[in-house]
Amino acid sequence: MRSMGESEVVLLGWPLSMFGARVKIALAEKGVKYEYKEEVFLHNKSPLLLKCNPIHKKIPVLIHKGRSVCESKIIVEYIDESWKGESPLLPSDPYLRSQARFWADYIDKVIYTVAMKFNSGPKGEEMQKARHECLGYLNVLEGELGDKPYFLGNAFGYVDIALMSYYNHFFTYETLGGFSLKIDNPKLFAWATRCMKRESVSKSLPDPQKIYDYTIVYRKNIGVED
Repeated sequence: MRSMGESEVVLLGWPLSMFGARVKIALAEKGVKYEYKEEVFLHNKSPLLLKCNPIHKKIPVLIHKGRSVCESKIIVEYIDESWKGESPLLPSDPYLRSQARFWADYIDKVIYTVAMKFNSGPKGEEMQKARHECLGYLNVLEGELGDKPYFLGNAFGYVDIALMSYYNHFFTYETLGGFSLKIDNPKLFAWATRCMKRESVSKSLPDPQKIYDYTIVYRKNIGVED
């Protein structure tokens, strides 16, 4: 890939971020070449990140032709609209687009919230509450998926990207929470297995063991893990 000064597309990210992963998936689906610049999580944020996202000061940030786009779901929509020729991620029908946005928003509101409980909650009763809450949300999503191959029908798209970006984090949630996506939500597991056969997905998601190891270190640092 070209140096940053020559690159038309640059992605600022962090390797274990689910939000950065969804942008990578979208870019891969569209066949867009880009330069990846890794940021240090939480601390020592680069001058480029602070310049490109001065409000939230966080990744991911997509820089396209020198202009920055922030917030992962907004970035995915931007990618879909900017590279229209390949693999549409959102449906053309306005109602179906609204439904896709609804479910992607739901995913981030509920799955991210419960993920933070797995990441920083104490063991015992609180962890069991997180497990129960997570399984409830997954049941809702499995009901929406139904017997469809993908959330919006026969084509992989926006909602699939939104949820699959969390998938490799589920090893951590399952281990800490004591549940199994394969056993408790077999339709979701089959859907995820189907999605993982796509190179755009499998090559964009972080290593689940690295996510788990990082989470355990974090939990020890905040005093909720022995």
